Amino acid sequence: MSSTIHSATAAQVPSSSSDPALFHAFYAPAERRDALLADPRTLAVFGFSADQAACDDPRWLQVPLAEQGPARIEVWQGAGPVQHGVRDGVRWSATDTLLFGAIEIDEVDSDIESAAADAYARLSGFLSTCGFPHLLRTWNYLDAVTEGEGDQERYRRFCVGRVRGLRELDEAALPAATCIGRFDGVRRLQVYWLAAREPGLPLENPRQVSAFRYPRQYGPQSPSFSRALLPPLATGLPLLQSGTAAIVGHVSQHTGSVEEQLAETLTNLQSLVDAARAQRPALPAQLGVGSLLKVYVRRAGDMPAIAARMAALPGSPAFVVLHAEVCRAELLVEIEGLHG
Repeated sequence: MSSTIHSATAAQVPSSSSDPALFHAFYAPAERRDALLADPRTLAVFGFSADQAACDDPRWLQVPLAEQGPARIEVWQGAGPVQHGVRDGVRWSATDTLLFGAIEIDEVDSDIESAAADAYARLSGFLSTCGFPHLLRTWNYLDAVTEGEGDQERYRRFCVGRVRGLRELDEAALPAATCIGRFDGVRRLQVYWLAAREPGLPLENPRQVSAFRYPRQYGPQSPSFSRALLPPLATGLPLLQSGTAAIVGHVSQHTGSVEEQLAETLTNLQSLVDAARAQRPALPAQLGVGSLLKVYVRRAGDMPAIAARMAALPGSPAFVVLHAEVCRAELLVEIEGLHG
């Protein structure tokens, strides 16, 4: 395979904020996995708590997080036939304008910093040669994200390792991102991403301090991501909202109350939609049928109530509720979104 990935489909440039003919994301019953992977338009499929048979298709990734309700999968599809393969330990698939990639790295002696540095060095090297150099969005899943005291907390070590691997850090071009803890006890870092031939537009939330400007109390290396990102129109992608929680300024809010944290989180998500619409007015004004949300809940006992609250939201956005550990011990819920 050549160093640059070429798609068989011609580029199409949409006139609106996102074009479902170019990119479509949705949830489906878990038993449809193999049929959807057989669809030549499928860019990626993600499973959660579903007890699925092993699959070596590079577009499939299992993220083991217990799910509220019937098992579902998340599906991303492009406009036409996609290329896919494996190169240098990276599983990838691509349309003419958009690349999905995934890396899984086992930690050695529970060293999450070195695993993160390795993953992001491989990611950076892959992007530099594949023809999709602009990182738009990353997802990171690791076991026990808040284990450890002070600067030895695993999330803080992950942040240090991520920047080591990236080598160059341009705060004006940071991707949107999520970093979430699993409860499975498996010391394996899972990283997946979206990249494009053209850069996107990072966005910040006026209610929050930018994560890359957090004060030293949050660790030796500030988290390196933007709060959201508007992708290039040519990709057809919707607004990419980072993992968002009940933080105002840089301070966690409503300690102990998952209901109040959920409300604050939704307010922050709406603030990001407002910021995005200032740049791209064609975006829908509120979360709704064009939104796809993942809701991470720290305490398993809170999951049914959170699911009920999400189901009652105006506009009926699609969502899954997953049992996961948010990257601050006091935070009980986090939501990430695609909105278009």
